[in-house]
Amino acid sequence: MSDRVFCTLLAAVWLALCVSATSFPGMNAPGLDDNYAYMPEVQSFPGANAPGLRRDASDVASSSSASTGPTFDMNSGIEMQLQTSEEAAPDVVYTTENGAPYSGPYDALRIGSNGPLLLQDYHLTEIFGSFDRERIPERVVHARGAGAHGYFETTNAEFCNNYTMMDMLSENGLRTPITVRISTVGGESGSADEARDPRGFAVKFRTRKGNLDIVMNNTPVFFIRDPAKFIHFIHTQKRHPQTHLKDHDMFWDYLSSNPESNYQVMRLFSDLGTPDGFRHMHAWTGHSYRWMKADGSWVYVKLYCESMQGVKNFTNAEATTIQGSNPDFATQDLFEAIEAGNYPGWTVYAQVLTPEQAENFTFNVLDLTKDWGCSLVPCVEIGKFYLTQNPTNYFAEVEQAGFSPSHVVDGWTASADPVLQARMFAYSDTQRYRLGVNSLQIPVNAPIVPVANFERDGSMNVNGNQGSRPNYMSTTSPIKLVNRTWSYDSHQQWIGGAVQSLSEVTEIDFVWSRWFWNNLTETDQQNLISNVVGHLGQAPTKSIRERATAIFGHINYTLGEAIGAGVGVDVVNLTFPEHSKSHPTWFNRTIHSDSSTLFY
Repeated sequence: MSDRVFCTLLAAVWLALCVSATSFPGMNAPGLDDNYAYMPEVQSFPGANAPGLRRDASDVASSSSASTGPTFDMNSGIEMQLQTSEEAAPDVVYTTENGAPYSGPYDALRIGSNGPLLLQDYHLTEIFGSFDRERIPERVVHARGAGAHGYFETTNAEFCNNYTMMDMLSENGLRTPITVRISTVGGESGSADEARDPRGFAVKFRTRKGNLDIVMNNTPVFFIRDPAKFIHFIHTQKRHPQTHLKDHDMFWDYLSSNPESNYQVMRLFSDLGTPDGFRHMHAWTGHSYRWMKADGSWVYVKLYCESMQGVKNFTNAEATTIQGSNPDFATQDLFEAIEAGNYPGWTVYAQVLTPEQAENFTFNVLDLTKDWGCSLVPCVEIGKFYLTQNPTNYFAEVEQAGFSPSHVVDGWTASADPVLQARMFAYSDTQRYRLGVNSLQIPVNAPIVPVANFERDGSMNVNGNQGSRPNYMSTTSPIKLVNRTWSYDSHQQWIGGAVQSLSEVTEIDFVWSRWFWNNLTETDQQNLISNVVGHLGQAPTKSIRERATAIFGHINYTLGEAIGAGVGVDVVNLTFPEHSKSHPTWFNRTIHSDSSTLFY
């Protein structure tokens, strides 16, 4: 066939197709040649007479109009599931995950009585697929915990208004809904909740100006003040990479080579390290934060929460027995107390230092290893909170609860405490890993005020994805912006170049430990010695036992002698520089070390 004949046939086919077609995408677009108007309408097509199809083209046009056509509420499904979750089992019908009623929860489809299963059994594959994914990553720290809901009530707005524009503290009697999660630090999700360990105490305040998360501990200090050390510390409190066992050498090797931890170690190995459940302990922010007023003026602030139930602790022997007989003791105690109407409560106190007072304060206010003490900085009551409501579903309301100190509100902001600064990223990033980038859409985490920004999409976005609003700073449909009354320009001023920062241990790092030891009763002192000996004595490496004993001896020589005798080593005398301008908390120059941070 010649090219000319082929082209002629191709043109004929094309003309036939054009004549038989009634429309094509973009046919009516402006600028098309009017010659298309001659095309005849098609009177039929396969399935044209099927029941239910519209017969009148005008109906199609009118029904597609957004103003007259039917609409569907995209939230109706999730609202129905929330409603259904509150129904009792006898009031609901068993369904598959897509809502279809199903008659046989125990059944499986197979060939005959002894044949293989059928892949088409979607019910069986659904339930296994769901079961295989029931566990989300547990928290690396604070994995073991319990939680409840309640409210915070402001009691001293007059004092607070002198220092902060925080809305939740602006009027006496104002109640703010809260969720609290209390946890151990080092143990896994299934570990005993009466282990010797600090306790985390996280509070989510659902304020009228957004969610405020305050993460506290049942101790006023912590083991570190250099943020990069946190990973090393936590690894030593967990399991050995080879044996997968708790390792006493790891535990004491870190603590004795980073002696700024000594005050927290003293508290941990006293009976405070094994509190009687979660209700009988205080809580502290540890970090200094900043209260800010609308004019930009600010002060340093720490919060202290005093248990209305009083402080009660177990001895090591009692705690060990409870761990074996009821590893869920603290969780059970909290739940049953609330269920019985014995609502636990805490009184909240604030300590305030102006920037000028902080500069002349005995301790570095940015040092997480140092307490302020109510005798040094007055503790002023500002409110109370109570836990009044148990979770209806533990996973939904406690395991999925996410807290981060980066969730701040007007009037409450971070200080330059380096550990706090690191936690502001790490805590939010933990929730993005555990719960997903849209974890704040989970009901227990969702703010009770409107959220409007440009954070869109991502896995499990279920709240409408902020609708059709622009996902950028639009000039044609601009989003409203609040009028900030203060400027960062003059808020805080910093001088100096960038350095690889590291703290130095000086004599001031032992002051709180000595105060603590001297204020213990003789019984409490003996318990602390016994607790340390029982734990440190299991460290097989003698040099580690010697180093740890030397630290205790530097706190108090009699304490060191008693521990040394118990673990089979002598007390070695240590010296540290005096704290001064030449020996500040943090070096103001880059420190190079070819071994570790062990400078003694």
